[in-house]
Formats: sequence, C-alpha cells, structure tokens
Amino acid sequence: MRRILLSGYAFSCPYQVKKIIILLIAFAGSLLFSCRESARYIRHEGFTQGTYYRVTYEIPKGIDVDTFRTYEKEIVQLLHDFSASLSIYDPSSLISHINRNDPAATVDDYFRTVFNKSAEVHKASDGVFDITIAPIVNLWGFGFTSDSPEMNPEKIDSLLQYVGMPKIRIEGDTVVKDLPGVMLDVNAIAKGYSVDVVADFLKKKGCRNYLVDIGGECLAQGVNTSGDIWRVGVERPAEHAAYGEDYQAIVRLNNRSMATSGNYRRFFEIDGVKYAHTIDVKTGYPVRHNLLSATVIADDCMTADAWATVCMASGLDKSIEILQQHPEFEALLIYSDEKGNYKAYATKGLDAITVQ
Repeated sequence: MRRILLSGYAFSCPYQVKKIIILLIAFAGSLLFSCRESARYIRHEGFTQGTYYRVTYEIPKGIDVDTFRTYEKEIVQLLHDFSASLSIYDPSSLISHINRNDPAATVDDYFRTVFNKSAEVHKASDGVFDITIAPIVNLWGFGFTSDSPEMNPEKIDSLLQYVGMPKIRIEGDTVVKDLPGVMLDVNAIAKGYSVDVVADFLKKKGCRNYLVDIGGECLAQGVNTSGDIWRVGVERPAEHAAYGEDYQAIVRLNNRSMATSGNYRRFFEIDGVKYAHTIDVKTGYPVRHNLLSATVIADDCMTADAWATVCMASGLDKSIEILQQHPEFEALLIYSDEKGNYKAYATKGLDAITVQ
C-alpha cells in the first residue's frame, strides 16, 4: 500500500500516482506551519527503494530556529546507504552480490538485522514468512528480474528446492548457502526496517514529535502539527479505485508503527484467473483467498511489515488466530464476503475511526 501525507494524515495510493503525489507534496508543505502557531515542523520528501519517503518532524527542543540546520542530508544519506545494502533492484547492492554468490560479499549491520528478524518471524509463523522465496517471486514476474510472469508447474517444482530459511545462514560476516540457487527477497520487511532506521536517527537527535512514512509504512512519535496524535488512513482495497476515492478507516497511531500488505493492486491475469503477488512458500503459487489487505500495528515498523505479510499469506481465519496469539499487535483486516462486499475485522485495541 501507498499513502499520501496531508496535514497529519497518511493515505494509501497506487504506484501510478507519482505525479499526483508530487503536487500534493507541494500543497501539504504550504499547510505545515498553519496548523499550530507554535509548532516548528519540517518535512522532507523524496524517493527511495522504488517508492516515496516523507519525513515530518518538529525541531528539537532547545535549538534556535534561526540557526537550525535540517537533517535532510543525513536522512538522504541514511536511505542511500540502506538501499546500497538491501535493495534487490540495485545490482550493485550487497544483497544483489549475495544473490549472485559473490564470494567477496560480507554482511553489514543492515543486512544482519533484516536477516535475523526474518529468521525470527519465519520460526514464529511456522515458515509462512520466508525471504528465500525470491526465485519463485521472480518466476511469477513480481521480483527483481524483468521476466514475464509464468505459470509453469515444472519450473515451480524445480525452484521450490531453493526455498527455505534453513538453507541459508550467516557465519561470521559471510552468508553461507546450502545450494547456490538460494536467493533472497526482503521486500516484505526491508521497507519497514528503513522506517525504523530513520526514526531512530531522529530520536537520537532529540526529536520528540515525528512521522516517518516510507512507501506507506509508518512510524509515529508524539503529536502532529495540530498537536494531536498522528492519524493515518487505510484505503478500501478496490482494484480500480482512483486515489482519494474511498477509505476504510483512519487509525490513530500513538507512538507505534503501522504497515499494510495487500493483493488488490499487484496482480495479473492468465485465462481470466487473477494471480496476486503474495506467494505461498509451501506450494510456490500465489495465495487465493478473500483477505484483501492486512494492516498491522506494532512497536517497530520492521515487525509490523513482516507480520502484515504473514497475515496476507495466511488468509482471514488463520490471521485472526495469529492475532489472538499475539496480543502485542493491533490489526485491521479487510476482506470480501460471498457477495463481494467489503468487510473488516479489527482487534479490540485498535484506535480507529471507521469511515464506512
């Protein structure tokens, strides 16, 4: 999911609206200081990891506004370094070298953190979350290769031998694979982690109020420009809806992180059958169920991002079981009933305003 931030709100939007995003960025910037006269907020926007980033923060207490030097350069550098480690679309990145079995590739802190968290969630989800799914994702046309999507049972079966977190590990500063064909796709967790990285930077700088939004994954701390708890909008998952057309809920994000995973934007059709981008690691085929999007709220965005993916891969009933087993999460699951109507399941502690 993608969201637009406007006067304290973040809303989902599809990939195709980058021009709209840019126009709204300019408009939103003009509102930044009009909401609260005493507020001293700054907003930085740009693109990273194939999507947008938007960082809004209040100037740290005790710093003179006239002499304050913004943190934009540092944030841009952080995101550049992050992509240089974990972007599967950058052939020069560390993870790309590891996927190509480059013997000179040595892990850095970014890679190690994502790998270890992925292994943790893999175990906790009984293998549903698995970053070694890259060969299958590429075959279906949703990965980092430019290949056209294929529904080839023989190829799927042959590639499943490379899928499984136990087949890859870190020894010292080196990645060791049981099979050279094992490759990693960290898209389901890295974006959330990049949010945490930027938020941690702001926290260390003494910022108390900020919202970090990278491609729709968010971490909110303190209050927005109006002096209220940050609020983010969850889009109703309609396949062909234009941006700003419909929202399922507005969530109050009180010092927590939020990530959303959905299948209604990224899919293709073969012979009238839709295939979504979330892959079942056990079968190698895209999942097919009535869960349209899963929004998870957690203390950190890397965790929220990974578990939102787990929910989307698991389906509605299993996701509800998972959430009952993890009371540390809040969540909003949007699904379709037998008649195609939108329905929603929310955990009891979710602080949200339902739009419809």
